[in-house]
Amino acid sequence: MSSNVPIAHSDITAPTPQNTPLTQAPIAAGLSRPTVPDISEDKEPEDDDEDAAITLGAQNAMLGLIQGRLGDLIGRSSGYIENLPTDVKKSVEALKGVQVKQNELQNQYKHECLELEKKYLELQKPLYERRTAIISGSAQATADEIEAGEQVSIKDDPDYTPLPKDDSASPAAIPEFWLTALRNHVGLAEIVTDRDAAALKHLTDIRLSYLSPDSPKPGFKISFVFSSNEFFENDVLDKTYLYQEEVGYSGDFVYDRAIGTEIKWKEEKDLTKEIEIKKQRNKNTNRTRLVRKTRPTDSFFNFFTPPVPPSESAVEDGDIEEEELEEIEEKLEIDYQIGEDLKEKIIPRAIDYFTGKALEYDMIDEDDDLEDLDDDDDEGDFDEDSDSEEVEMPSRRRGPPKGRGGAPTGAVNPEECKQQ
Repeated sequence: MSSNVPIAHSDITAPTPQNTPLTQAPIAAGLSRPTVPDISEDKEPEDDDEDAAITLGAQNAMLGLIQGRLGDLIGRSSGYIENLPTDVKKSVEALKGVQVKQNELQNQYKHECLELEKKYLELQKPLYERRTAIISGSAQATADEIEAGEQVSIKDDPDYTPLPKDDSASPAAIPEFWLTALRNHVGLAEIVTDRDAAALKHLTDIRLSYLSPDSPKPGFKISFVFSSNEFFENDVLDKTYLYQEEVGYSGDFVYDRAIGTEIKWKEEKDLTKEIEIKKQRNKNTNRTRLVRKTRPTDSFFNFFTPPVPPSESAVEDGDIEEEELEEIEEKLEIDYQIGEDLKEKIIPRAIDYFTGKALEYDMIDEDDDLEDLDDDDDEGDFDEDSDSEEVEMPSRRRGPPKGRGGAPTGAVNPEECKQQ
């Protein structure tokens, strides 16, 4: 799954053979292969190291020059399109018109996929309600449910020992079910602190719902249901994710923004803040007093105060520094990814996260990502006799959020109908 974070960028065109003049390309100018001076055999090892350092410095300087020139070419027109004959230009414009109709169909397709997801969520609701009843201990698990679950356990572990049959067993609640499930998710485990755990023990359910057709924008809502606790007064904490009405360039819904519930913390129980007590001395009377100061701290409950995307005007006017903009983009990506993982993974496969089974597949995907990086590194290797060189390309802004986990082997994972 992927989606585009709605950060405004200036309209730029990537350099291609059609819009990049060959006469300006650094590779065509012979700049891609810095000349390495010959090293005579009678030089001392120290001289070899010095020459190698000089050569490396020259190569790095040349690569920096190449990268700078490539960056300067982005967004510039080579005049190729402008110099086409008028009849050809009309054909080019006609293709843009055809693309408009393709975009309209893609937009319709994504909205229909969204309606299909809503339909199947309604079909799953009775199963989710049954799951909640078993977790809370308000309902007795049936023999058929237990038998079906044991068949799954045997398939996963041939040495699994079936449980004794006891029809007189009473309903038994599963303690800290959702806290355990959240902590068994790779991303959420990093933001759930020990202080948060005391509150999340009261989490009784996590629910998914879609926004109504009357909503100004499409989207979904994650609801965290809590029993009475000592930390806040809310029974339900919601996090709503909104999409833009039209799909983005990639053909997926574009993330617009998120809205979180305001948490009504009880006195001195705000888990998103730390209280620091310091001694303060009066310069005149020389007396000391204790001063209590609060400061923000890491907490899972910061999830309900999502980052705010910067306005397009602020980006275009340069009111936000590049480093600050990248930091905001990263926070938006993480926030959106957590919402998608809750929606697509944790809620539908809660039992797998509770037992840790899902973590196995999440880690497999993490390893696959690392292998891809290793493969990329291997492709850049070269020996002394090779004409090829390893060139670090100009850095690019972070792309849209991508899912990290995946469905177990053999499971159906219909990616095409997932809205972003």
